[in-house]
Amino acid sequence: MNDHLLKLSPEPLWRHFRTLCNTPRPSGHEQRLVDTLIAWADERGLAHERDAAGNLKLSKPASPGGGDLPGVILQGHLDMVAQANADHPHDFTRDALDTYVEDGWLHAHETTLGADNGMGVAAALAILEDDTLRHGPLEALFTLEEEASMRGALELDEDWLQGRYLLNLDSEDRGQVYIGCAGGADVVVGARLPTRELGDHEILRRVALTGLVGGHSGIDIHKGRGNANRLLVRVLRALEPFGACLVAYQGGTLRNALPREAFASIALPADEEEAVMQRLAELQAELASELAGIDDDVQLTLEPAESDAPLTEAASRLLIAALHVAPCGVERMSVEVPGVVETSNNLGVVKLEAGRFHLCALVRSLRDSATWDLADRFRALFSLIGAETRVENAYPGWTPDPESTLLARFRRLHLEQTGVDPDVKVIHAGLECGILGGKYPHLEMISFGPLIRGAHSPAERVELESVDEFWQVLRAVIEDLATARAA
Repeated sequence: MNDHLLKLSPEPLWRHFRTLCNTPRPSGHEQRLVDTLIAWADERGLAHERDAAGNLKLSKPASPGGGDLPGVILQGHLDMVAQANADHPHDFTRDALDTYVEDGWLHAHETTLGADNGMGVAAALAILEDDTLRHGPLEALFTLEEEASMRGALELDEDWLQGRYLLNLDSEDRGQVYIGCAGGADVVVGARLPTRELGDHEILRRVALTGLVGGHSGIDIHKGRGNANRLLVRVLRALEPFGACLVAYQGGTLRNALPREAFASIALPADEEEAVMQRLAELQAELASELAGIDDDVQLTLEPAESDAPLTEAASRLLIAALHVAPCGVERMSVEVPGVVETSNNLGVVKLEAGRFHLCALVRSLRDSATWDLADRFRALFSLIGAETRVENAYPGWTPDPESTLLARFRRLHLEQTGVDPDVKVIHAGLECGILGGKYPHLEMISFGPLIRGAHSPAERVELESVDEFWQVLRAVIEDLATARAA
């Protein structure tokens, strides 16, 4: 499948990306891909190892005469975000992706593409098989579960890597190089809320909010896109005067993706249904006006719901109120790095079933202290409704080093290869560099990649021309570092 990728240039990179597209690899299900890459390494005589966390390292000795050259680590993550449109049946643990080219971009039909971070993994594999390059010792580090928890990087062995320079291939902007990133943490809230029997004159209805663009909860957080959880909770607040009481809720699927859809089952007096439908039409118009030019396809619908026990009126009101005031979106812009978000939060996953409430939010910040402060605000807020809050999978930010010699080399080579001096950036997203730098403080690191848009959503796509440019720059960096003798 995806044979058309073999006709694209550069052929080695796209050949490996085809393997990634044909091999299911959502977070937590990378084993099949690991086995495939180990078999490929054995065929080429490349050394391979796995650490205690399951991360994979492929190694290639230096070119003849390059034994004293500093080692280079090519780094990416094997997993991908698994997002499909609601009406598209796709099993990310079994099905290959179905890709197509349109107007110079590669897409996947109705699902995420996995260019994040499949492009970086494919490029690293293509470098390893390129015997025309002069290079020092090469290590390709492929981590696990980056999109779900950063577990691979967080549990990486601390005496495993030998290289001096690390090239993180997990960025998504052409003509840019990243030297710093936000840290973050998952905020997980849980509670058991009281329920009651459905009243004799009550009916059950399902309110659906769909049609949002979604996107990456870090790099897209400042773009004004709708968060389905935030918006549907607003709708539920507006329906409370009609006697609506929350029964069940399902919004979002990943804490690091802006929720595109959310669904709530409510109980309401039968004689209020017509008024509720009229109010929903008014809310539909309000949201369409507010989101015009950003989320033009937002839709609110009402349909019959399956039977279940509603929350008590008090529990419903408290939960909806807490969700309504919970931090969501940009909290603060950076002063030190103008134009970059400093602190944000994404209400990623919200669930309510049979009185069991679950929320998973992702807090990000360039300042670790701000990450913990925002997480504590969640704890304080949801303690008011008797919920328990815990912080998981915390990871540090990556402190920029604008004087890095690796950065200077990259800027010179990028200008030579493309005619453009790259923008030096700090990203409001969780690159693994911060974690890796904490474990290997001697590393000099940069992050770069091809142009990817719509990451973490079915709109994900990669620009073909930028992939070729990315490949040429990467090869130039590898060869240039082969002129730097080890200190």
